[in-house]
Amino acid sequence: MFTRKKYLSSYFLGALLLVLSVRIGKSVFVYFDGHLPKIYLQIGLSACFFIGPFLYCFLKSAVMGLERIPESWKWMMASLFLLVLITGIGYPYENYSWLWNQYLSKIIYLQWFIYIVISTFVIKGILKKIFSKVQQLNPAENWLLMIFFGNVVIFITFFLSLIRAPFMSYISGSIGFSLILYLIISVLLYRKKTDDLFLLSPNKYSGKKVNDDEVGILLGKLEKVMRQQAMYRNPDLKLSDLSKGVNVSSHQLSQFLNDNLGKNFTTFVNEFRINEACSIISTDHRLTLESIGYEVGFNSKSTFFAAFKKLKGTTPFSYQQHTLQK
Repeated sequence: MFTRKKYLSSYFLGALLLVLSVRIGKSVFVYFDGHLPKIYLQIGLSACFFIGPFLYCFLKSAVMGLERIPESWKWMMASLFLLVLITGIGYPYENYSWLWNQYLSKIIYLQWFIYIVISTFVIKGILKKIFSKVQQLNPAENWLLMIFFGNVVIFITFFLSLIRAPFMSYISGSIGFSLILYLIISVLLYRKKTDDLFLLSPNKYSGKKVNDDEVGILLGKLEKVMRQQAMYRNPDLKLSDLSKGVNVSSHQLSQFLNDNLGKNFTTFVNEFRINEACSIISTDHRLTLESIGYEVGFNSKSTFFAAFKKLKGTTPFSYQQHTLQK
């Protein structure tokens, strides 16, 4: 609601706030009216199943600069939703309150805790900066830490309430959530400009090469989308289109191509186009050179000839004549 540009991480943040609000709303309703239908308790506890996963997805998408939801996340969310739905229908709280109170609630909080631990590793680089006297946190990193620690505080208050700690009240989680939410809203209203809260990736990869493991993974993804989907045949292909195909930000992809492969986006794409053009020239002598250029993704004859000369050191015509003589 506050950013002009929509980011994937902002959608997960919205989902996180939604399930937290459902969980908090249940606590408030039950605290002030203990005779409400049991369905309120079931909905509130069911929402807890999604708090941890949404927190993880929010932080991961922000840190990695993801622009598309990975397939594995879609399967995770779908499986979790199906599990909650089947459990809720098959074992409703009204008839199986003992099951929810003694077992399912503990499983829910254990799962929430596990995702908090996993999320800690996601932002470990940011956490290290807290104790560093040299590196300072940027607005995006402060923003992520605020959301993360706010979630930790809410988890602790609810967990202490679950184990019936003597100094905790059932409403403590709701109060903690309210204070944290008001604080975040105050920060957003005060800042006015919030786009930089979602721009963590450019700073993270600035002047830094991708490590060897990530090079192999990203290069494999690029090879797959370029060869199997033949994205290079699109004459209007842009860096943002290719970055979406491999689930990284445009900045990350540009940084990877320049620093790790030593070439820009245009050269990278043209290599695939020229390689296919050479294959067509060698196997199909009926097509004109101009039509081959259009077939592989160039939008003009001159651009095709110039790129061919640059990458192969000869003209398409000379290359064709050479293949005919073999």
